[in-house]
Amino acid sequence: MQQPFATLAGLMFSVHPVHTEAVTGIVGRADVLACVFFLLSLLAYHGHSPEGRSYVWISIVMGAMSMMAKETGVTVFLINLGYDMYLQWPNIKKTIIELRWNQECLDFRCRVTKVLCSTVVILALRLAILQGSLPRFCEQDNPTAFHSSIYVRFLTFCYLAAFNLWLMLCPATLSHDWQMGSIPLVTTLGDSRNVATCFFLGLVFLLAIRSIIDFENMRHPPLVLGLLLLVLPFLPASNLFVTVGFVIAERVLYIPSLGSILLTVYGVQLLWTNYSRHRQTILGLVILILISSILRTIVRNKDWKSRETLLRAGLQTLPHNAKMHYNYANFLRDSSRHELARSHYYTALKLWPTYASAHNNLGTILKNNYEAEQHFLAAIKFASNHVNAHFNLGQLYRKNNKTTESEEMLTKCINLEPGFTPAYLELARLRGPNHRTISELLLKVVELNPHDPYYSSKFGEWLTKKGNHLRAMKFYWTSLRIDATHQDSAVGVFRYYRKFGQQAQMFQMLTRWHNLLRKKGHSVKQNFYLQEWQLKSELRYKIKEYSTPLYTNHYSSGENSGPEVQRSGEKRSKWTLQKNKTTDKSFKEKMKLVRKKSSVQPQRALDFSKFALLTH
Repeated sequence: MQQPFATLAGLMFSVHPVHTEAVTGIVGRADVLACVFFLLSLLAYHGHSPEGRSYVWISIVMGAMSMMAKETGVTVFLINLGYDMYLQWPNIKKTIIELRWNQECLDFRCRVTKVLCSTVVILALRLAILQGSLPRFCEQDNPTAFHSSIYVRFLTFCYLAAFNLWLMLCPATLSHDWQMGSIPLVTTLGDSRNVATCFFLGLVFLLAIRSIIDFENMRHPPLVLGLLLLVLPFLPASNLFVTVGFVIAERVLYIPSLGSILLTVYGVQLLWTNYSRHRQTILGLVILILISSILRTIVRNKDWKSRETLLRAGLQTLPHNAKMHYNYANFLRDSSRHELARSHYYTALKLWPTYASAHNNLGTILKNNYEAEQHFLAAIKFASNHVNAHFNLGQLYRKNNKTTESEEMLTKCINLEPGFTPAYLELARLRGPNHRTISELLLKVVELNPHDPYYSSKFGEWLTKKGNHLRAMKFYWTSLRIDATHQDSAVGVFRYYRKFGQQAQMFQMLTRWHNLLRKKGHSVKQNFYLQEWQLKSELRYKIKEYSTPLYTNHYSSGENSGPEVQRSGEKRSKWTLQKNKTTDKSFKEKMKLVRKKSSVQPQRALDFSKFALLTH
């Protein structure tokens, strides 16, 4: 391809509106990364050093990284081999005719062997990462794949392929979600959409025939490469080999759009060369396409500005999509606009009556308990493993004093999802604080959330109310190890020290905790400063009281007492002073150890300070 047209292809790729989801959405970042390694693999395979060395192994490594980022990256190996075979076809044909290997064919055979063996190893590694199984999807994700008739599935999948090509050629209708009725099934041959399918299949067939004919003289390499880039990367998302979890996803068109743009620009180059009289018209059309693509991309980026704008744009594009109404209703529910949320939930259920999640979420905002119960039961009916529906129904039964039914639903919820924390808490609330199983339930919650200080702190508070102070301290310290600034856990430790008269330890820990909060930029409540000042006053009074000389009274003094009494008092005073110095020296050594350990392992600073305080 000529350099000006190659630059045009780059411009068209950079402003293509269908790329907005892949670039803007977090999920689409995998497609962008896969495309980068995809192109690097393609360039490395067909590039050569000045000495004539090839970069096959570098291409294989880049292809493996592309596949690790996105499964569609594995198709780069097929494209490399297919395009290499096209370029080497004269040598291969010569070998077949003469029945004798030449050096070019031997090199080609070596490259093919390396790529195929590496592909098998990489695919095995990828399956090992997936633990030998492919992801499972439900009917809501891809209704066509779950239809009972293979005839309907074939017609619909062919039409979806044609629709994806139309999105790349004319991206006027774009949406972030094409599930649940966005594209009705093609059930008969009389459906008018089959015309588009036939046109698409005919176009691909003609391009394939033209590429095969061109094998002899190799006049149109961009045509062959464009067709390979268009078809092969799209095959994993076509539902023909594996079932995918979407009907249409614009992000998966990021790599196939390379082929469509290459074919389009190569067609423009042929028109520019063969119809020189109409170059101004061709140039005007190209400029119009670029400007319209830029404006459409700007509008599409505004749609992705926030959750609300994205959902509103989706509703305007696909008003018959049940999931669009469901997602927008969820947004309205989170925004406390329950009346409007109910309206969209009802619309979603009207479009998709067996939508279990819509039944469940609608039940959470209904004020009528009977209607809410019916929707929860409908959600369980249409999806027997719906964890949230069981939990919400159990919560509703608890509020209505249906203890047996509530416990049954919460138990089913735990059986369906053993790691569902709210079910354990709701079951503990149902059984009451004095039930014999409460300790086990709360301990299970702590085990399920080992990195959340909230649950350890709450379990410590429950143990404190039960009088088990030592065990409560264990969980308070566990919470502080997770988050040294967690206030509830620190307050629990302070209360323990005050309850058992350990004002010195409490004062030292309170001071350390305040310093830690200030270093991390957290605010300290005023009552903590007052408590610190009160502790400091109490300790100052006790220091003054303990510093009063022992064995002196108003009946005797050093002048009037006998020599033996004076010597005895001096010995006791020296012994007391020596003991205090030893104690202070030991405490200083411990605090140095604390500072040293804190600088090496900051997350364990509180544990070492606790040790120093408790042993002083």
